[in-house]
Amino acid sequence: MIDATPTESQLWTVAHGPGPIVATAIHDGHDLRPEIAAAMKLPDADRLREEDPFTGQAVLDVPTHVVVHRSRFEFDLNRGPDGAVYETPEQCWGLDVWHQRPDKALVQRSLDLHASYYAMLKELLDEVAAEHPRFVVIDVHSYNHRRDGPDGAATPQADAPDINIGTFSMPREQWAFLLDPLMEAMRSFDFNGRHLDVRENVAFQGKGEQTRFVHETYPKQGCAVALEFKKFFMDEWSGAPLPDELAAMRRLIDHIARTAEGLLA
Repeated sequence: MIDATPTESQLWTVAHGPGPIVATAIHDGHDLRPEIAAAMKLPDADRLREEDPFTGQAVLDVPTHVVVHRSRFEFDLNRGPDGAVYETPEQCWGLDVWHQRPDKALVQRSLDLHASYYAMLKELLDEVAAEHPRFVVIDVHSYNHRRDGPDGAATPQADAPDINIGTFSMPREQWAFLLDPLMEAMRSFDFNGRHLDVRENVAFQGKGEQTRFVHETYPKQGCAVALEFKKFFMDEWSGAPLPDELAAMRRLIDHIARTAEGLLA
């Protein structure tokens, strides 16, 4: 059951379904609350470029999923409270976000929403953990690979796999029985007639707050897989999607979820 239909002011959508797999898209959102929009200097296109558009579509076939609608520039759910609001350019790819540095009250209101998300996530995962001896969170993100501009050279493939799996906070040996065959399932998946380059800890290491939260809150029971799609499914400068690639992403996430559930059985 989905909690609500997304509205402009809604923070996130949560769907509750059967099974031990949860999929999340915590950087999909582009919305801002009015006081943040008024204080923000960063152009909309530049903000969109650093968000993870369309990742929310990719998780919709997983019965239990979370899609966040607010921008990471309002509060970044993959950072701890001490860095969840980007106050200086050094915290966010050198971008000049604000007309003037946000005051403490505005920052605190954003941090309150950050805390609300983690309270919601704990409630959701507590329910899953009560029903299943082990569960998996598929934490879906995306990353840029054409940072030198729309006409610039892409990051070499050696440094930018199609899918980067981050395992920094994961007890790797404990979950090898699941992760290794799961990665092989990703590599062997027919992705519009090709196989994707899937590697571990190359472009990113999975140091985000959400995976840390899962592994520390549910030791030996919860496994969070940080999954970063390279933005081959869209033009990262114009924001235009490639519909066939998005459809294949959605099929792949569904395949990963089903494979993970089988491995936990």
